Amino acid sequence: MHANAFDRYHETESRLHRLDPRVKVVLTVLFILSNALLPDGAWTAFGLAWIFLLWANHLSNLGMDFTFRRSLIALPFALAAVSAIFSPLGNPLAEWHLGSLVLIPTDYGLIKFVSILVRSWLSVQAAILLVAVTRFPDMIHAFEHLRVPKILTTIVAFLYRYLFVLTDEVMRLLRAREARSATAPGTRSGRSVAWRAKVTGNMAGQLFLRSYERSDRIYNAMLARGYTGQLRTLNPHVMKSSDWLFAALTIFLILLLQLIGRL
Repeated sequence: MHANAFDRYHETESRLHRLDPRVKVVLTVLFILSNALLPDGAWTAFGLAWIFLLWANHLSNLGMDFTFRRSLIALPFALAAVSAIFSPLGNPLAEWHLGSLVLIPTDYGLIKFVSILVRSWLSVQAAILLVAVTRFPDMIHAFEHLRVPKILTTIVAFLYRYLFVLTDEVMRLLRAREARSATAPGTRSGRSVAWRAKVTGNMAGQLFLRSYERSDRIYNAMLARGYTGQLRTLNPHVMKSSDWLFAALTIFLILLLQLIGRL
């Protein structure tokens, strides 16, 4: 596992890649917040918001359908809001009997459910695009510039950095288990489920102990090198006039979406 597993698109040259990371973070948050504030059934505003995302995809030089293809995986999670279909408000559309349970979908509930799906889909696309055009260290420093609590940015930064280390550790444990098994590589052991559960528990315990010891060594090494709780970068993150202009234009478009959604 390498640290560039999620960064393979960052070297593309585009207007969005050159944009100051603070601008990208703020505009992404505002876009997601705008989607959440749009009224249910504001289909015109939702459609314009998607066109806005297509325009952003075009500016990123990653392809018009870059975020679309990667956002569909998040739609099943939005199905958790399926209960909204059976809202008591609105006109009944049908009546379903499941034993003693009667389910009555309404037009209001259906509109609300579809609106939730669209909001989630658009928001996920915006987040995917932000991650694709912003280096992770730059994003962390953008959070710090925006006065996000340092403890949160530090935790996120170390979680991202050592996620790959922990993954490598897990792979070593799995290889060690296969090397000590009497079965062919890639096949399950013929022993009982309880035995496999015991082995998995032992592996989880070993991973916890190794992670704890590694974190203690890393922390002591950082203190020895003058760590004071602040992550530093060589990138000065200076706002240019083009960054201010792009931010102003995008905020104007987001406000226009809100106006159209309420007409």
